[in-house]
Amino acid sequence: MGTLVSFHAHPDDESIGTAGTLAKAAALGHRVVLVFATRGELGEPVPGVLADGEQLSLRRSAECFASAKELGVARVEFLGYVDSGMMGEPTNDAPYCFWQAPVEPAARRLAVILEEEETDVLTTYDDNGGYGHPDHIQVHRVGGRAGELAGVPVVAQNTTNRDWMMRGMRGLQKDRGADWQPPEIPDDGSFGKPESEITHRVEAVEYAEVKRASMRAHASQMGPEHFMLTMPEPVFAMGLGTEFYIVEAQPNPASAPEVWTDVFEPLRGS
Repeated sequence: MGTLVSFHAHPDDESIGTAGTLAKAAALGHRVVLVFATRGELGEPVPGVLADGEQLSLRRSAECFASAKELGVARVEFLGYVDSGMMGEPTNDAPYCFWQAPVEPAARRLAVILEEEETDVLTTYDDNGGYGHPDHIQVHRVGGRAGELAGVPVVAQNTTNRDWMMRGMRGLQKDRGADWQPPEIPDDGSFGKPESEITHRVEAVEYAEVKRASMRAHASQMGPEHFMLTMPEPVFAMGLGTEFYIVEAQPNPASAPEVWTDVFEPLRGS
């Protein structure tokens, strides 16, 4: 069996982007490890969810372990950096935040874990971090370098398939009628990637409810009324049951780790 390490910026990122992949890998018998760069100190908690004096970072750390239990994750680690906040915020300039961390030493922290785990597959984010968040962009930089340092055979950049999402939104609008307006998706290239740049996908519709349970575990960020948690089951499975990746340097298929051949399949055009 292989080992998959999934590297994320903040608690709950694993639930939204890669939970289906992680649950599927764990169900197939592979070892799955979660690593977070920060504890999400600057997240916006659901009103009333924190007890008096409760620190958000401690709550979000605990939620990571609850999510990991739902997904079948074997190990959870934190690199020890601080949340940088959204791009352009003054918090981006804090010397101790993840955005300001020099890539090489940060990558070495992650590489220690990758080497300990004899990692076969590492997931990071695309070069824009999915939607331009500084910590997500830094995950791309640090994760890519750590993969090089540790000699990880496959580094897969999690991303959003922009074309897939647009097709799904148009289909929902057709089904629901003119009264329903889909969320606005920027067309300036700042959100996700076009399908032409995506190399692999994971079909994980059968793990959609596990993915939703992972989201619910992050109750400080996703309350019962969160739009993802209130999606009807078929809509949730259609929209979030397939996860997409970019692999820039694909390995020789003859030497690809078993976890890769079990979990991923070549992206097929629709």
